[in-house]
Amino acid sequence: MASSSRRKSASSASKPAARSGAARPASARSGAKRPASNRAGATAPRASSSRSTGRASSARSSSVRSSAARSSSTARKSAPQAGRSGSSSPNVYRPQVTSRSIGDIRQSDRQRRAQERARRSMTRLAAVVVGAVAVLALGLILFFSPILQIDDVQVNGSTHLTDAEIEALVNVPAGATLLSVDAGSISRSLERDAWVETATVRRVFPHTLAIDITERDIAAVVEVLTSDAKAVQPWAIASDGVWLMPIPEKDSELGASISPQIYEDAESVLTITGVPFGLMPEIGSVCTDENVENALSILNGLTTDLADAIVKVQATDAESTLLTLSNGIEIAFGKAEDIREKERVCLQIMEQNPDKVAYINVRVVNKPTWRAV
Repeated sequence: MASSSRRKSASSASKPAARSGAARPASARSGAKRPASNRAGATAPRASSSRSTGRASSARSSSVRSSAARSSSTARKSAPQAGRSGSSSPNVYRPQVTSRSIGDIRQSDRQRRAQERARRSMTRLAAVVVGAVAVLALGLILFFSPILQIDDVQVNGSTHLTDAEIEALVNVPAGATLLSVDAGSISRSLERDAWVETATVRRVFPHTLAIDITERDIAAVVEVLTSDAKAVQPWAIASDGVWLMPIPEKDSELGASISPQIYEDAESVLTITGVPFGLMPEIGSVCTDENVENALSILNGLTTDLADAIVKVQATDAESTLLTLSNGIEIAFGKAEDIREKERVCLQIMEQNPDKVAYINVRVVNKPTWRAV
């Protein structure tokens, strides 16, 4: 095989020489240089072989680079998969929850809830403040506005006071409104009158002021000696012991100016007589006389028709208080003690002895006596 190669090299080297005839003599003449050409011809294959080796090396380098690129791409693609598979791996680190961390979480929740409560409280407080300011502003506007000006005053429950007396007691300033009027002052002014037990003032929007009065009624008429002891002045007294007023003569100028209801009530109640000299009643004051107080206590304590049948009480002395009935029977009642039992005994005696009894003594209730007509 080596000789064949050499022949092919020789033939390939001689072909150019044959084609160029001019070159042949030169090569013939310079036979000494043929070996050099042969060496050159021998070098050519080596150069070709070097070029082939370079190309092979370049191919191998490209193949290496392609393999590296593919490896890098595969690594990049496999990286997320590795991450995903690692997340489900049981070997992944998880922080341990300790009792302290739970306590911190609970503390954080408490702080958060406390902050939320504080915000809600502030919100409610702000709403209340805004509402209060709005109401106050509206009240101030209506307070001075003529929209609620008082045009009508209605008084209910008064029978012993005249319209003129009520007008003097109820002083409503001109131009007053239902909001600006002093209802408490009006009530106090009315209650200073002896006839008025209570007074309630109501605002009836938009223009009416309503006044509800509860009056005292006359419980008895007390005959009081005048300061010179020459005459008797009848005084109206209420059941709570308040002196209402001296009752004037009906035909007098003063009698014409008071309510007619006073005379009607005075004529329908009992009279307390025999009061010792020196009693000085005052309108609106409470009676402090022991004898009169004892008589009133007896009247307030009776519960049957016996009370309605009394027309006169002699109150010269508490021990000897004497009741006179409408049928003329007199009852020595004495002090206001054991009132219900004394009442029962009196009714029993009169029931057992109809039209025969003229006098009953129950000062000592367990030893009653009676006298026939």
